[in-house]
Amino acid sequence: MSTVTEDFWTTLPLGRGVELLQHDTNGVAALNKPAGVLSHPNSRGEEPRALLQSRYFIEGEYFEWTDGAAAGTTRRLWLLNRLDSATSGVILVAAHERLAEEIRRRFKRKQVRKTYHALVFGVPRLSSERWQDRLAIEKRGGRIRTTSGDGNVPADCRMTLVRVRREPPRLALLRLEPTTGRSHQLRVQCARRGLPIVGDQTYGDFAANREFAKQAKTRRLCLHSTATEFSYAWQDREHAFAAEAPLPPEFERILQP
Repeated sequence: MSTVTEDFWTTLPLGRGVELLQHDTNGVAALNKPAGVLSHPNSRGEEPRALLQSRYFIEGEYFEWTDGAAAGTTRRLWLLNRLDSATSGVILVAAHERLAEEIRRRFKRKQVRKTYHALVFGVPRLSSERWQDRLAIEKRGGRIRTTSGDGNVPADCRMTLVRVRREPPRLALLRLEPTTGRSHQLRVQCARRGLPIVGDQTYGDFAANREFAKQAKTRRLCLHSTATEFSYAWQDREHAFAAEAPLPPEFERILQP
C-alpha cells in the first residue's frame, strides 16, 4: 500500500480550532481537538461542530469528503479513538482501513500509552498513587452515566501530582495515566476521591464550578489528553508513533491567579 502524501494532510477539512499535531508516511496522524468539538457528528446537523467538517459513517467509523484540489478524489479518514466533546487534546486518525484495524487492536490489548492532565478542586493526600475502581456504565437515550463502587467494569489509572495552586480556591494539576479506557473513567475516579475536575457538569462540584466560573471566566471541563504513544505493525515492520498536545493556555492562566 502506498505512502500518504503531504497533500493529503494539508487539505484535511479540519473542524473549528482543530490542529494537525503529527503524522507519518504510513498514514497515522494525531489531531489536537479543542474543548467543545465533537469527536464525530452523530447527525448531519452536527458536522460543523465535529473533528472534521465532512460526512461521518458511524458503521465504518470514518470521515469521507471530496478533495476539490485533487480532481474530485474521494478521501477517507478513520477515527481511532474518541474524546468527550468537553475534553481537549490528542485524538488519533488513520488514512487506511487496515491500518486503523491494526491500531484499534493495539487499543484493545492495552498497548497504547495515554497521558491526561486535569485541574481538580482540592489536593490529593499522596503525590503519586494507583487508582483502581469497579465501575458501572449505563447508556440510556444516547447518554452515558458512569458510577463507581458497585459495578463490574475494572478501571485502572496512575495519578501523579504535578502542581498546586495555593490561593483559594485551592486547585491541583494532576497527571493521569489510565491503563483502561472506560467511558468517563477519569472524571469519575477523580470525583470519587474528593477531587472533582474543574468544570465537570456531570460528576463535579456544581457550586464550586459556578463560583469558579465567575472568577476564572471559563466554564470548560479542565481535562486534557496531553500525549499518546504506541507502536504498530505495518508492511512487515514495527513502527513507533508519539504525539503531544501542549496544555491549553487557560490551564496556565488558572494556575497563576
